[in-house]
Amino acid sequence: MIRTRGLLVLPLLATLAACGSSTDALEAPAQSGKAQPTNDKIATIASGSIGTPMAERVAVLGLLNKRNGQTRDIELKPGEAIRFDKVVVRLRACEKTAPWETYPDEGAFVQLLVNERPPGTTEAERWRNVFSGWLFKENPAANVVEHAIYDVWVKACKMNFPGEETPVEEKSSDAATAEPKAPSSAPQLPSEPGAKAPDAATPDAL
Repeated sequence: MIRTRGLLVLPLLATLAACGSSTDALEAPAQSGKAQPTNDKIATIASGSIGTPMAERVAVLGLLNKRNGQTRDIELKPGEAIRFDKVVVRLRACEKTAPWETYPDEGAFVQLLVNERPPGTTEAERWRNVFSGWLFKENPAANVVEHAIYDVWVKACKMNFPGEETPVEEKSSDAATAEPKAPSSAPQLPSEPGAKAPDAATPDAL
């Protein structure tokens, strides 16, 4: 089940779904523990889209090894992949709802490759694409990674929308103290030596 409420557009979904079964998806980075670019074509949203360009976005993903309970955070840009021993995580795209949307959410199109023996066989281990699809932060049940050892989930999609690039500057404490203060209604001290301040408790003479 794929939810498209204010987050994704159908042309992008169709493009990524077609790429998910390509032979390029079976290529695994040779180096472990470092994000590397792949041959993936960066998906682009329909014209008129707003926000950070797809190639400049950054997805934060969580990766779990169920055998040892080890988890790690991964940061990838669309078109990058990272390998940890026998598992590879590839990112094809990431999206999040605009600030004015009613239901905020963040999602990423992720592919999970595992170097393992095909289930129910005695064949040699080989790289298998065990998952390819959208994952959502606020609705993880919409699409689930079903694997005996590894799990992946979305933690964030780092991107900006118009108006978010430059944060509003807050007044510093120095600027606040420099502002003129309203005049006080309390009696003032005499400005000349020997002058006596009026006694607020004594009524004026008639």
